[in-house]
Amino acid sequence: MDLSSLTIGFIGYGNMAQAMAEGFVDQGVVTGGQIVACAGHFDKLEKTTARIGARPLHSATEVAISADIVIIAVKPYVVESVIDSIKTEVAHDDKFIISIASGWTLEQYQSLFLPETHVICTIPNTPIAVGQGVVIAEGKDSLNDGQKLTVEAMFKPVALFERVETAQMSVGSVVAGCGPAYAAMFIEALADAGVKYGLPRQTAYRLAGKMVQGTGALQIATGQIPAAIKDAVCSPGGTTIKGVSALEQNGFRGSIFSAVDAVVGK
Repeated sequence: MDLSSLTIGFIGYGNMAQAMAEGFVDQGVVTGGQIVACAGHFDKLEKTTARIGARPLHSATEVAISADIVIIAVKPYVVESVIDSIKTEVAHDDKFIISIASGWTLEQYQSLFLPETHVICTIPNTPIAVGQGVVIAEGKDSLNDGQKLTVEAMFKPVALFERVETAQMSVGSVVAGCGPAYAAMFIEALADAGVKYGLPRQTAYRLAGKMVQGTGALQIATGQIPAAIKDAVCSPGGTTIKGVSALEQNGFRGSIFSAVDAVVGK
């Protein structure tokens, strides 16, 4: 699908919005000139948008008027006030909303927007900036068929696009959205262990980071369960199984469960 005539507008331009915009431009989805954005601090916005050649605007209303695709990227508690300022401008068949606000669902948006507004709720993660992201999308939306195709065309070059039921949006966003922080901590710890035994730090970071990237790519490409990938490396009586045993004794998997529980609240 040709996206060259469309304008993407970000209402809110924090870290996640910037990661999305950078991914779209770097992967050739759109050019920087096809992106507009507004944010609370205009002087900072001018600098962050300049990195990709996007156009800074002063208000959410300006973004809604200028853009064909409006991405709501503000903090969840600001969403309702944003809707009040744009609801008339986006109530058209030639525009639609992509929400990346955590905790918001289609049903909530439909109670606030005008009936003819088209909305899809998503949660992306930061690796979208380098074309390796994940986008969790609510299973139901109010997009028309052409808009659904446009969303798929936007995200396919930069992310795995995974639809889940509304009730699963929270845990899906933890696995995919919080997961980069957990993975980064693992990369840091593994690299630190390498440094402990003499590896130069940047070498250790590259080895650990590429290992995580490659293991994820292997799992996605083959469809193997992670246990099978683990078992393929663990020779009987070998070095890897000794390390796996140490991880288990120190509650490695249990700590991951605890991290997810802490966010989901169960």
